[in-house]
Amino acid sequence: MDILFDFFQHLIDPDWIMKNGGLYLVVLILFIETGVIFGFILPGDPLLFISGMVIASAKEMHYPFSEGMFNLPFWMILFMISTILGNYFGYWFGYRFKYLIDREKDSWLIKKKHVATAKEFYEKKGGFTIAIARFLPIIRTFAPIIAGTVKMDIKKFSYYNIIGATLWVGSLMSLGYILGDSPWVKRNLEYIILGIILLVTLPVITKFIFKRKS
Repeated sequence: MDILFDFFQHLIDPDWIMKNGGLYLVVLILFIETGVIFGFILPGDPLLFISGMVIASAKEMHYPFSEGMFNLPFWMILFMISTILGNYFGYWFGYRFKYLIDREKDSWLIKKKHVATAKEFYEKKGGFTIAIARFLPIIRTFAPIIAGTVKMDIKKFSYYNIIGATLWVGSLMSLGYILGDSPWVKRNLEYIILGIILLVTLPVITKFIFKRKS
């Protein structure tokens, strides 16, 4: 129990996160969520927001620069590259394995309702879907895959891919950084991060409980 408590304490400690490369894990999560077909279960939005707060709030350890203000653009660029590459992977997967996406029945990995939602959104918004889908859970995972299945022009896809990554990462991390630099937020950062974690995980836990009951 003490080990679990200590681990949780580390998860809400900005200096420990920066020192132990926690933000590199966010890089991996963003790649998976924005193009790997099972990535829709991952919480990209709160992770970007929390990352901005962590960078602003870390006191003892800044990585890779000693000044926090230089770390923000560094991690922003790294996160943007990760989500751009994630979208390219999703596009390739949809292009290469179209027969797996357009199935009449659900599989353990691919759900028809998720594919249908992304397709409907794509048909309404066109190529702009790739940009704005970043702000929409589930759709941001399946939008690049659908773009690959319909063989969207790669130049057009690349344009909206970069635009979407810049807006999504830039806005959420900047907001987190601005709030994380607030004295009140710094004093209560542990509670704020805990609240965000509970807010993100509560719907999943609730759904799991009610699903078991039914």
